Amino acid sequence: MAGSAEILTAIRELANLKQIERGELTELLRDGIHAALAKKHGPTVQAEVTVEEDRGEIRIVLLKTVVDTVVEDPAAQITLEEARYEDPEYEVGDVMEIPVDFAEFGRSAVQAAKQRIIQRVREGERTKIRDEFAGRVGDLLSGEIQQIERGKIVVMLNKFREAEAVIPYREQNHRESYKQGEPIRAVLKKIEETPKGPRLVLSRGDALFVKALFRLEVPELQQGIVEIRAAAREVGSRTKIAVFSRDEAIDPVGACVGVKGSRVQTVVQELGGERIDIVPWSSDPERFARLALAPAKVARVFSDAATKTIQAIVDEDQLSLAIGRNGQNVRLASELTEWKIDLYSSREWLERGGEVPLFQPLPEEESVEADQGGGDVKLGDLEGLPPATVAVLEAGGYRTLNDIIDLEKEDFIRLPGIAPEEADRIMKMINELTDDGADAAAQAAAQVEGAAEGTEQGA
Repeated sequence: MAGSAEILTAIRELANLKQIERGELTELLRDGIHAALAKKHGPTVQAEVTVEEDRGEIRIVLLKTVVDTVVEDPAAQITLEEARYEDPEYEVGDVMEIPVDFAEFGRSAVQAAKQRIIQRVREGERTKIRDEFAGRVGDLLSGEIQQIERGKIVVMLNKFREAEAVIPYREQNHRESYKQGEPIRAVLKKIEETPKGPRLVLSRGDALFVKALFRLEVPELQQGIVEIRAAAREVGSRTKIAVFSRDEAIDPVGACVGVKGSRVQTVVQELGGERIDIVPWSSDPERFARLALAPAKVARVFSDAATKTIQAIVDEDQLSLAIGRNGQNVRLASELTEWKIDLYSSREWLERGGEVPLFQPLPEEESVEADQGGGDVKLGDLEGLPPATVAVLEAGGYRTLNDIIDLEKEDFIRLPGIAPEEADRIMKMINELTDDGADAAAQAAAQVEGAAEGTEQGA
């Protein structure tokens, strides 16, 4: 049977292509043939289908019950008179076997069988995709950019290439550029059900992506010793993460920073230079708020559990740092803690009726300042910054390194007397400082502050 041999050859090719058991595909073929028979003879048709792969044959036998004179279901019944034309021995109630030549199906019937097989194979693939990725939300996946259409990136995964994976426009880092054929990594954010099956929604803009990158770089996270308890991100600009250690002997901030910042810098490079603050997590909302506002030093905090509001008081020279550029630092701190944070300078708090002692530096904060190293360095003390540039910056209200560390090139150019070349030199100086640990200043400050508070509690 030429037709059946061709079908079996296609089955073998399909089995290799889709990496599906040949026995499973043989069952699918039987189902497809039954579907084709039902289309030709009726939905109640009964048949035996035998697939002999070794001989390259498919044998089909229709089964019809012999009835007396009245046929109520032509697909499943035959009259006694018709049956005895084939064999006079037939009696009412017997089952007549009628061989069917595979060629009788015709092209449309064969297509129906093929479509049934393809449909079942697709259903099997969809089930495998659901089973594979259902518990992997938050995992880092890698692949290749297959195409970019209307802002959406279609990704072909290195594993499960048949899975539909996309990075929607809203889940991208818009400071990055993407090209077809380039390798790409992203985090699995969710699985959407569509008429065509499950769709994997990936993200490079969610805080989940930063968490996944840290899990890749930090063995303590993989082992479950250290956890990322909270994360807040403004994609392309800054991320804050709060970490916790189950082992008192392991510092969670130090584990994530790595030796000389090696681990955090690897993550920063993947994020295109995005700044990362790593702070210790705390169950105490007041302490957590103080840590989350790093690199700013907070004098006092007060909490209102009923409204989930934190009032944080900082000295005058720390206010701009606590607020951050365009309010970014306090905004991310609020998102990280899930509490509303209201910032007040010491002067403003006094005007509202506060008490002077609230703003006296706490002992542990003094040690943080000493260990932080350079957080309040005056611009005039920075090596390589010309006096004329220092004068321009001070005239603009910027007097310390903390005042300029969050500024961008455009902010410097706006100042009268600073040319684009000089702005580039200032940015280079800031980047060198952050590469050596300024970007980890918040991390180090939080680390030392956590140690100091631990000492205070022990005392």
